[in-house]
Amino acid sequence: MTTGNAHIDERVETLCEHGCGAVREYIEALRSGQELPHFVGLDAVERGVLCQELENIMAVYGDKCEI
Repeated sequence: MTTGNAHIDERVETLCEHGCGAVREYIEALRSGQELPHFVGLDAVERGVLCQELENIMAVYGDKCEI
């Protein structure tokens, strides 16, 4: 699944390579407005799209993914 925004799609792919545990942490960081190096260069709208994409991906895995 892609967002249609290559900048965000690349970020999603890179973050997902870190594993499910890390992606869950990124989602929480995005929800709480934390500044992480992974989010540099994204505005508030893009961060919202990134968070939604990561949430959609993790919804497929549920609690099964332990990486």
